Amino acid sequence: MRVTRYTDYGLRVLMYLSVQGQGRCTIREISQAYGISRNHLMKVVQQLAALGYVDAVRGVGGGISLARAPERIRLGTVVVAMEPDMDLVECMRPGGICVISSACRLAGALDVALKAFIDALNQVTLADLTEPATADSLRLLLKVDESPLLPEC
Repeated sequence: MRVTRYTDYGLRVLMYLSVQGQGRCTIREISQAYGISRNHLMKVVQQLAALGYVDAVRGVGGGISLARAPERIRLGTVVVAMEPDMDLVECMRPGGICVISSACRLAGALDVALKAFIDALNQVTLADLTEPATADSLRLLLKVDESPLLPEC
């Protein structure tokens, strides 16, 4: 199983917002911190907002922040929601055709493995990834200022 760059960026945005705390951040700040295209991040953030993980406010003083507590965000759920295609092989896709499908057990084995992968990710929350000791290191690496007096990070 491979997670797409799109989903990776989604997870990175959530981590950034988690270490930021209560304040709002801009897409520009996050894109600069990670060295990721701002336009690409805009699409990722739009989907995160549509899924209810991020609150987005437009205009002056706007920005993005977590819409849920980090303890309530499970990685497996985010990955499943963000990934466009979880079908690992052709025969698992709707309408997928394979000449050995009627006798093959590969799709079943891969389905079990995929479920185990998602279950393992669901054992981890965003809070686990950004616990205080880790958050301090992430803030330094990403140059995040957690000062509550600033309107943006």
